[in-house]
Amino acid sequence: MKRILFFSLVLLLTAACNHGTKTVESDTYSYTDDYGSVVMVPKNPHRIVSLSPAVTEIMFAIGADSLLVGRTEFCAYPPQASAIENIGGISNLNIEKVLSRNPDLIISGSMVPQKVVEKFETMGVPLVCVIEKQHFTALYDNIMAIGDLVNHTDEAEELVSRLKSDLDKTLERQNDSEKRPTVYYVVGFGSGGNFTAGGNTFINDIIEMAGGENIAADSKGWTFSVEALVQADPDYILIRAEDSAKFCSTAPYNQLTAVKKGRVIALEDGILDLQVPRNIEVIRRLKERFATE
Repeated sequence: MKRILFFSLVLLLTAACNHGTKTVESDTYSYTDDYGSVVMVPKNPHRIVSLSPAVTEIMFAIGADSLLVGRTEFCAYPPQASAIENIGGISNLNIEKVLSRNPDLIISGSMVPQKVVEKFETMGVPLVCVIEKQHFTALYDNIMAIGDLVNHTDEAEELVSRLKSDLDKTLERQNDSEKRPTVYYVVGFGSGGNFTAGGNTFINDIIEMAGGENIAADSKGWTFSVEALVQADPDYILIRAEDSAKFCSTAPYNQLTAVKKGRVIALEDGILDLQVPRNIEVIRRLKERFATE
């Protein structure tokens, strides 16, 4: 449910987001984050706390992980992140634990409550929000924003260039004239309701780039009826690995053709549901799988 709330919050707030911009002033500069908040941040931050799994992953990807002095319990990738001090959860953030790390910059995603942001502001600790956005290409913008914030702009540019090249190579053999398999991504299921990624999400973009057709593409929210799922009876099911076994053994999902034919693709946490460099890898993997059957 926390993940569902996260996706809902991202969807509701994305429309109000602006790309980060900065104006240099002495040892700090004025930075406008994705929520339009103007934050005075240090030009050369040395102690950074990440309140977002996506931010943490990107920090490692651009070689800025040595600047991290704190991360949340959900920042599990790459595995080396476990060596960084765990400051706890996100929605129930332990402010004292964060402050004990003496950060000169905090970078968060979208789940940090506004009252927490204001608390850090009153204590003189800058907090910048770099959130996941609707379209896949925003991944590149987020990488550049984080690279700029932590003075790893060149490394961020190199990563973006490499990711774009890898994506081009992955997509170059795609034939749009071929029949595209229908796909359903499981965000939540069961008695609590059925939730998936609609057409206005970066996850939908990923499914389409991999050669699939999202059966929820016409949906603009995250809810999806079980009746619509059964009626569509998609060729493939995408689901987090930890949820796969229960989904496949629970009615009526166990009667879906994808379940019966072994076309349920279990994915590691974060590779599809976060806007991170690994998205390129999941596009490649899904494209290869769709092409084999």
